[in-house]
Amino acid sequence: MSLTTILLVLLSAFIHAGWNLFSKLQHPSASFFLIASLSGALLLSPALFLYGRSILPDVPARIWGFLLASGFFLALYYISLAGAYRAGDMSIAYPLARSSPVIVVTIVTVLLGRGDQVSALCVAGIMLVVGGCFLIPLKRLGDFHLRNYFSVTCGLALLAAVGTSGYSILDDEALRQLRAHVAIGKTPVTLVYACMEALSASIWLLLFVTLRRSGRANLHRVLRSKTRNAVFAGGAIYFAYGLVLLSLAFAANVSCVVGFRQLSVPLGAILGIVVLKEAPHGPKIAGVIVMFVGLILVAMG
Repeated sequence: MSLTTILLVLLSAFIHAGWNLFSKLQHPSASFFLIASLSGALLLSPALFLYGRSILPDVPARIWGFLLASGFFLALYYISLAGAYRAGDMSIAYPLARSSPVIVVTIVTVLLGRGDQVSALCVAGIMLVVGGCFLIPLKRLGDFHLRNYFSVTCGLALLAAVGTSGYSILDDEALRQLRAHVAIGKTPVTLVYACMEALSASIWLLLFVTLRRSGRANLHRVLRSKTRNAVFAGGAIYFAYGLVLLSLAFAANVSCVVGFRQLSVPLGAILGIVVLKEAPHGPKIAGVIVMFVGLILVAMG
């Protein structure tokens, strides 16, 4: 990888871990991420204005279906992540939510008949990720009890991982089809799609928030006291995403970018332990390291 690619991906990893820390500090809710998602759509809107006329008229009907479903899974990710951060440690929730999707995505890839894309190195990496998932919630290595895994934090973090897996799989297929139908560069297509996806997620989040009395009350509280923070979080979320897209333009090997991005996993855990003073249990640290190695193997495979 070139120095430019490395710097862009490193910056993206730091920002990703950083916006998660910032969001954790806000005691986030679906309303918080609704404002963040709308802010992200606004940040990406210049791409929509610049390239929308060249792209949107040629979008097949099924792509709109992908966008609607992808927005649902992205909203599920935000809602679950907010709940996990309210319920427990970032140093547990962040690695689980960030790493577990590789397991789901690989299983779905095999079920879709693309098993040839899953190498032995990838399988080894997935096994390490699974092992890391079992280690992270433990306080001591010998403390293997079901109660350590059936916690609100772990459950919501894994549900957030399901959300990530869902929108990742849908986005991959939607962008493949969209690029085949639109005669314009990959980056403009991706930016326009990302803007539309942020809007789709915002619609689902708005429904989730406004259809519940507690959600409406929480939205009022966020608008009164946390709007600026939510806007900042939304900008950071999509700025980090934009950096990844930009890094791909300078990278000869996409897998290197994917692998380097996983630096955010130990970064997120370290921020939780150092900044939030969360307990640095030995199994937690070991689990994060094992996950990190596993994710690198998956990227290489």
